[in-house]
Amino acid sequence: MGYHSLHQCVEDLERQHQLVRIEQPIDAHLEAAAIQRRVFAAGGPALLFANVRGCQFPMVSNLFGTLERARLIFRDGLEAVAELVGAKADPMQALRRPWQHWKLPHYASTMLPKFVRTGPVLAHQTTIGQLPQLQSWPHDGGPFVTLPIVYTEDPTQPGWKNSNLGMYRVQLGGNEYANDREIGLHYQIHRSIGVHHAAAIRTGKPLRVNIFVGGPPALTVAAVMPLPEGMSELTFAGALNRRRVRMTRRDNSPGGDLPICVDADFCITGTIDPDRLLPEGPFGDHLGYYSLKHPFPVMQVEKVFHRQDAIWPFTVVGRPPQEDTLFGQLIHEMTGPMIPVVLPGVHGVHAVDAAGVHPLLLAIGSERYMPFLDVGRPQELLTQANAILGQGQLSLAKFLLIAACDDAPRLDLQDEAAFLRHVLERADWTRDLHFRTHTTVDTLDYSGAGLNAGSKVVIAAAGPAKFQLPTQVPADLKLPDSFSDPRVVMPGVLAITGPKCPEPTFDYDVSVRARSESRNEVAQPLEQFCASFDRHHSINGFRWIVIVDDSQFVAESLRNFLWATFTRTNPASDLHGIEAFTAEKHWGCRGALVIDARIKPHHAPLLVEDPEVSRRVDALGAKGGPLHGIL
Repeated sequence: MGYHSLHQCVEDLERQHQLVRIEQPIDAHLEAAAIQRRVFAAGGPALLFANVRGCQFPMVSNLFGTLERARLIFRDGLEAVAELVGAKADPMQALRRPWQHWKLPHYASTMLPKFVRTGPVLAHQTTIGQLPQLQSWPHDGGPFVTLPIVYTEDPTQPGWKNSNLGMYRVQLGGNEYANDREIGLHYQIHRSIGVHHAAAIRTGKPLRVNIFVGGPPALTVAAVMPLPEGMSELTFAGALNRRRVRMTRRDNSPGGDLPICVDADFCITGTIDPDRLLPEGPFGDHLGYYSLKHPFPVMQVEKVFHRQDAIWPFTVVGRPPQEDTLFGQLIHEMTGPMIPVVLPGVHGVHAVDAAGVHPLLLAIGSERYMPFLDVGRPQELLTQANAILGQGQLSLAKFLLIAACDDAPRLDLQDEAAFLRHVLERADWTRDLHFRTHTTVDTLDYSGAGLNAGSKVVIAAAGPAKFQLPTQVPADLKLPDSFSDPRVVMPGVLAITGPKCPEPTFDYDVSVRARSESRNEVAQPLEQFCASFDRHHSINGFRWIVIVDDSQFVAESLRNFLWATFTRTNPASDLHGIEAFTAEKHWGCRGALVIDARIKPHHAPLLVEDPEVSRRVDALGAKGGPLHGIL
C-alpha cells in the first residue's frame, strides 16, 4: 500500500539507500537550492537537510530526481493507474476479459476521499515567517514555496467534486506583502483555479484557499497532473497512493471552511480578495530565465498548521533538465495511452523538455483523408494540429511540429534529432507554415509582445523526403557584415552569430520592460540578411538558418540548440525567410527559413548562480568537506 505520510516516504527511501541525510547546517537562502541543482545533475539521491539555519523544520529535496526513484515511490500505485487509464481508453476491454481486470473495483474504491474528524496536520500552529524561507536564485523577489498543493472549490458549486488541486507558486514574503499576513499566489493561464477565481469575482466574495505542503507524494504528483476540467485531482491521488485521501473540515460542516488534507505536513489557510492584486516575483523559472514582477492575487493568511514530524519538501526550477523534468516523464508514462482517445488520429505528442516544455511540441498524426489520392500535402495533420492546440495545456505550445505516421512508422518522438531531420526533409516552406498570431502563450514565456501574449506556428510534414540535408558549411558562403562564425548544428540546420541586440532596459520588473519601439531595430538586420541571398544560393541547402548570439554555444549540443532557439523566438516576429512572400494571407519563403533566436531587449534575464554561494557549495562537496561524495 502507499505511504501514510511524507515522513514514512523519507524513511523508506533511506532504507533503500535512495536518500542521504545532511546534518551540516545549510542555509535555505540560495545554498540549499545550489546543492539540489548539483545533486540532480549528478543523478544523485534525495536529500534530507536535517539542520536548516534559523528554522525548526527539516527540508527534503530531489525526491523525484530520478525516474527509478519516482517509480520506487509509486511502486504500489503505478499498476493501479495504468489499469484505470487503460479501462478509460478502452472500456470494452474490461468487459471482454473481466478475469484480467478483477482488481479494477478495488482500485476505483481508493479514488473517493475519506472524511475524518481530525488528523496529524492540525497538531500545531506556526507563522509564515517560521516556515523555511527557501530562495533559489539571487534575484528572486523573496522566499517561495516550490512544491505547493493548492486546494480550491468552485464557490458557486462547493464540494470536493468541484475542487481543484493545483501547483501554483507561492511567494511567502518580500515585495509589498505584509509579513505573516499576506502571501502571493501566482497561477498561469489554463489552470483550473482560474475558473474558481472568476466565479469568486462574479459573486463578489473572497475565494477560500488551502495550501498543503508535503503529505504523501501522490498528492504532489496529482497537483501537476493535466486532468480534464471538472475531474478532482483528489481521486487521482487516491488511486496513485492506493489509499483514500483523508480530509477534514475544522467546523465539521459541509458549508464551512474548505476541507484540509490531514496527512499533509503543513496547511496554510486563507482567502483571496477577488479584486486585490500585488506585485509577485521575480522568480527564476523553468525556462532558464526569470519571470518578472507582475500583479497577481494576494492571499490573506488565517492559520498555518503543521504536524509534529513535519518535513518541508522543495524543488528547484531553472534551465532544463531539472527535477520537474522527471515529473513530465512520469506523467507521460501514466497518461500517454489516453492521447489517441482524447485526440483521434494522433498517435503521440512530446513536449520537449530541453526547449522548456511549452515552446516546442512534437506530434505524430495520421493522414487518412482520401487515401486513394496522392494529394502530396498535409491535410488531416492540420486538423489534428488544431485539435492539439485546443487541448488544455497543449494549447500553450508555441512551435508545433507534426508528421504523418505512415511516412515513417518507426519514427520515435523521444528521438528529437531524428524527428527534426524527418520534418526538415519534407516540410515545404512555401505551404507548410501555419501561423496563429496575437494569441496566448505560456505565462512564463517572454519572447512575445507581453504577459501571456505571443504567437504560434504549426509545421506539418507529410509525404516522401524531398530535401537532402547538408552537413558542411558551403565553401562559397560569404556572410553580410556583422554576421559570422557559421556552424552546422545538425543536418540541415546552420547556426550563425548575428549582431547583438540592444541591451535590455528593465530591472526584473515588467513595468520598466523594453517595449515594441525597439522591434523594428531588432528585425532590420535579419531582413538585410535574407535580402543578401536568393533561393539559388547554396546556403538554401540548409532548411533552418538560426541567427544567435553565440553559434559555438548553440552548435555544441542538441540541448543547447533546442533551448536557445525555441525559448528566444516568437514565431510571428522572429521567423524570416529568403525570398519570403505573402499570398492569400499565407506567409512562406522560397529559400531557407531564417530564425532570429538572439536575446532581445524585451526578453527576461538569464538565471545565473551567485558566485559566492557557488564557491561555498563547491567547498562543501570538496574532499574533506561534509558533502564530499554527495555533490
